[in-house]
Amino acid sequence: MKAVLGGGELAYDVRGSGEPLLLLHAFPLGMAMWEPQVRALQESHRVLRFDARGFGASPPGDGLLTMERIAEDAAALLDHLGLAQAAVCGLSMGGYAAFALYRRHPERVSALVLADTRAAADSDEAKKGRAELADRVRRQGAEAAAEAFLPKLLGETSRRERPELVTRVREMILANPARGIGDALGGLAARADATGLLREIRVPTLFVVGEEDAVSPPAEMEKMHQQVAGSSFVKLARAGHLSNLEEPEAFTASLREFLRSRP
Repeated sequence: MKAVLGGGELAYDVRGSGEPLLLLHAFPLGMAMWEPQVRALQESHRVLRFDARGFGASPPGDGLLTMERIAEDAAALLDHLGLAQAAVCGLSMGGYAAFALYRRHPERVSALVLADTRAAADSDEAKKGRAELADRVRRQGAEAAAEAFLPKLLGETSRRERPELVTRVREMILANPARGIGDALGGLAARADATGLLREIRVPTLFVVGEEDAVSPPAEMEKMHQQVAGSSFVKLARAGHLSNLEEPEAFTASLREFLRSRP
């Protein structure tokens, strides 16, 4: 499905019925990454997801894809569907967008799941690396992003034992236009530091991280968990940064249990 939201066309998907659950995807993938969770949770939840501008079937916007832009598109999608609020699960870039959504529209968020993400802003070195990669993507296309990110996105176990998953993730990256990837790299570099927001979160919150995640290390995510009152923390064995794809059953079980048992 598609709709014009916030002045841009967004591709989105809605399945199931029950409590709304909004899934925000990682960089540089798209909403297709959530398929295992959608299949498993649509019987108990109304599962919503969308391709951020410049990813999947959503055309690029008119500038940087900031985390605030994704957050506002998420709020616009809730409005479009007539929903006051939803539980929000964001992984990696989706986690950054979830922070932005909670900062701007806390009343729209009934619960938070922050997976394989970080609260800290990019360092100067990281910003420089994103700018250099954006330049390569403009010159070489999405293949440059796949080459740079695949080793980081998947854990050692997945890269060694699951070649089919490596191929699948590569295909998801290559399905995105270079313009969208470049816009997002700029938005990621410009994102706000959310460290101070952690102590202000007042909704049930779950942190999920792959044990082999080198991008959002478990120790760093556990420190984030310790700053959010009453939050839960789950570490998934044999998973890296894309824990929902690397260990889909364990990830979904953690998500389902959290949603079922929260106050």
